[in-house]
Amino acid sequence: MHLEKIKSPADLRSLPAGALEELAGELRELVIDTVSRHGGHLGANLGTVELTIALHRVFEIPEDRLLFDVGHQAYVHKILTGRAGEFAASLRQFGGCSGFPAGWESRFDVGAAGHAGTAISTALGISAVMMREGSSRRAIAVVGDGSLNNGISLEGLNNARRDGRNLIVVLNDNKMSISENVGGLANCLNRIISGGFYNRTKAAAKRLLLSLPRHEKIHRVIRRFEDVLKSLILPGVVFEELGFRYIGPINGHSLPDLLRTFERVKGFEGPVLVHVLTEKGRGCEFARLEPERYHGVSGFDRESGEIPVNNGPTFSKAFGAAMLKLAAAHREVTAVSAAMLGGTGLNGFADAHPGRCYDVGIAEEHAVAFSAGLAAAGMRPVCAVYATFMQRALDCVYHDVVLPRFPVIFALDRAGAVEDGPTHHGIYDLGFLRAMPGLTVMAPRNERELDAMLEFAYVLASPVVIRYPRGGSGDDSACPVPPLEPGRAEVVVDGDGPVLWAMGAETGTALAVAALLRQRCGVDCTVINARFLAPFDAELARRRAQGRLSVSMEDHVLSGGLATALSEALEDTPHGGMLHFGWPADQVIPHGGVADLRRAFGLTPEAIAAKIADRLSAPREHTT
Repeated sequence: MHLEKIKSPADLRSLPAGALEELAGELRELVIDTVSRHGGHLGANLGTVELTIALHRVFEIPEDRLLFDVGHQAYVHKILTGRAGEFAASLRQFGGCSGFPAGWESRFDVGAAGHAGTAISTALGISAVMMREGSSRRAIAVVGDGSLNNGISLEGLNNARRDGRNLIVVLNDNKMSISENVGGLANCLNRIISGGFYNRTKAAAKRLLLSLPRHEKIHRVIRRFEDVLKSLILPGVVFEELGFRYIGPINGHSLPDLLRTFERVKGFEGPVLVHVLTEKGRGCEFARLEPERYHGVSGFDRESGEIPVNNGPTFSKAFGAAMLKLAAAHREVTAVSAAMLGGTGLNGFADAHPGRCYDVGIAEEHAVAFSAGLAAAGMRPVCAVYATFMQRALDCVYHDVVLPRFPVIFALDRAGAVEDGPTHHGIYDLGFLRAMPGLTVMAPRNERELDAMLEFAYVLASPVVIRYPRGGSGDDSACPVPPLEPGRAEVVVDGDGPVLWAMGAETGTALAVAALLRQRCGVDCTVINARFLAPFDAELARRRAQGRLSVSMEDHVLSGGLATALSEALEDTPHGGMLHFGWPADQVIPHGGVADLRRAFGLTPEAIAAKIADRLSAPREHTT
């Protein structure tokens, strides 16, 4: 086992060249086995095995700085930098190995890398400092082709000519982001490069010229011919116009080609772009055949590839079904997503209404402004994005949708804590969204209420955000959803004890807390489903607060969300005190199973009920 000898990149560099292919096989086995047990990103990491080996073999990381964009392709990097044991034992587990590069975890990682588009700009900043210091080191950004069309990536490319002397961009071209890539740049790469025309033409030309007498003049002709051919038919001319020296395309699974190329590039003055062709899911047949399905998984059977399926209701499924119903009733309804049609439940909509469904790629700002354009032209767009990624487009929400009051509906999936960790938690958006004048922000208690809120948002015909967590609510009751009224909360259970305010699916938590307090303390709580975060039902909050403890529960940080809304409502009102339960705003919430995170931060029903019980038994103080 060669992998057992690798404790750092220095060990890799001392490994015999003949052992590298076997090492690649061992790395793939470790990735497949670990992801089958712990879940994670499978396809992208299997595609970057040889590429990562070659980079660590040729460059001296971390003296040369290596960045990944997006970080879900960095598992092999983690393994080769002394984290193999931690990776295998605790990938994505609470207190264990992060699923993304994390500067706080290892000196071999640069910053955080969970969102697309950041690596080129960050590496360019590092390159600028290296230039200033006269260093010969390199800043290397490994960029998935799905990230290349992100606006930040393009901004970094645009500025590389001046500050990129020490910059190397490795374009990892596997024709995929999460779903299949979209857009002109992706089509250009896929059609010309992956179609094989360039490589076939290059090979034929070499065979022809090499049949002539071999001397230096012919070799110069060959090299000149390659340069001319690339400038005529390759996207490399675009990069070269931006100031990059374009190298490629290179077979990303040929270690000899990769090692030879990087050894050459190491001595070039940048900026340099190396175009590498890889296959997502390489070495694992089921992942190779279904790259979208095996992009990110919660686990799978090691032999068959079978993935456990949640056959119960989820918010994503409910949203997809509600969109089909809304589109059937209103021809102007359209769907917009940023490379996450499947994850947001829109695959069925895309199949049923291909002319009314737009996947704009990993470009959230563009998705929002594009939705504004659809609305300006008379359509009714529903823009579905994960909450963590919507953070990147908050200015566009304000500037392009809220100010002109375009009737765009934003469906924010994965709102709340998720196991992938701090780059993916959707727990920071409300502080910005609630402050936007005229923006309605709602959170459904369950899947049925999500359906009702989508219809309500359509009728409202103004900017609306509907945010909901990953998975399902666990609320299997068949009770009808009470009618929605703008800015009005729902009293789910009425009692004379503490008033428990809950945001969205946390209503289930509040009901569990109320049951525990009834059992332990003999008090009957009022449970309120807030429904609206903006406008918030301040009138109900003030009316119920007098002489009673008011409690908030939310899957959001304790700043800017429900706790803030409730505190603002009761600021000038006599009340019986307040308690707030949510994620602390003064620390980073780590990765791990959500149940583990809730236990660690005291957000289980048992922990919340215990704190409320302690408060009820304490000497009472009048609060204003």
